[in-house]
Amino acid sequence: MTVELPKGRAPSIRDVARLAGVSHQTVSRVLNNHPSIRESTRARVLQVMEELQYRPNRAARALSKGRSRTIGVLSASSEQYGPASSIAAIQNAARDAGYYVNTANLASGDRESIEAALNHLMLQAVEGIVVIAPQVRVFDALEQMSIDVPYVTLQSTGRQSDHALSVDQIAGARLATRHLIDLGHRNIYHLAGPQDWIEAEARMRGFLDEMGARDVPTTAPILGDWTADFGYHAGRELLRMRDFTAIFSSNDQMALGLIHAAREAGLDVPRDLSIVGFDDIPEAAHFWPPLTTVRQDFAELGRRCIALLLSSLGGEAEGYPGTIVPELIVRSSTAPPAF
Repeated sequence: MTVELPKGRAPSIRDVARLAGVSHQTVSRVLNNHPSIRESTRARVLQVMEELQYRPNRAARALSKGRSRTIGVLSASSEQYGPASSIAAIQNAARDAGYYVNTANLASGDRESIEAALNHLMLQAVEGIVVIAPQVRVFDALEQMSIDVPYVTLQSTGRQSDHALSVDQIAGARLATRHLIDLGHRNIYHLAGPQDWIEAEARMRGFLDEMGARDVPTTAPILGDWTADFGYHAGRELLRMRDFTAIFSSNDQMALGLIHAAREAGLDVPRDLSIVGFDDIPEAAHFWPPLTTVRQDFAELGRRCIALLLSSLGGEAEGYPGTIVPELIVRSSTAPPAF
């Protein structure tokens, strides 16, 4: 079915009703997921919405119930600790503010998947959206799209400064690297995250910036995949050379694999090798030895995110800084090098 509307006019709830052959009250019930609607009717209404590219959030605000008090989360890689913790923090902060959260996980980072996820959220009449997409390619796709509700991104690429709220990954990496240098280490390797991850790139940059600022020679960072398995196998290869005394790992899971490889090689951490992680996952304090790492305050990130989004919904100026500085947590996995 081909649907045409007068040029320049956005589709309305009555357009949907007319083309679906139902009343506008029925369309409203579909929007509100009312249990009395038959599946065949629901499917027909949703099909017309898709063909019209109807965005129900505009109409939903005009319904008798008023605002939906729902925030959408567009998430990629939600199985990883950082994104998963961010979602949990946003849910807690939203609940405290009296809002519901609806999450759409991206199947991939291509434009088609992003559009499908956004349309899913808009069908739920979300009032605003939080984008948790650590990969650069997702932001490349978002830049080409129009999001017609307020939104906040939780990774800063430097391209959405008006919308970005993030943990200062560069500062965190510099803290970790500075700690190792201050202990006396000069031969330091960096086990980085995947190349297309914004956080991995920022942590690598922080490592290189601090090493350069302290005039410490560097070797090329090793690109990993965030897993303990990769840390373990990378550690086994690196320990064949033994030309370093410390490693800064871009996350705690890879640091765990490094510790395993060092133990297997008969080395003591930290006497023979110091290791620093990033994230401070709940298990980090119980590694053996307990892991020195960089802590991200996800609860504060969630609170500021919801505050920023709600201020945008209310047309107010944002009063919270867009960057949160992480904290170095020193435990037993680092020590001065044994010369």
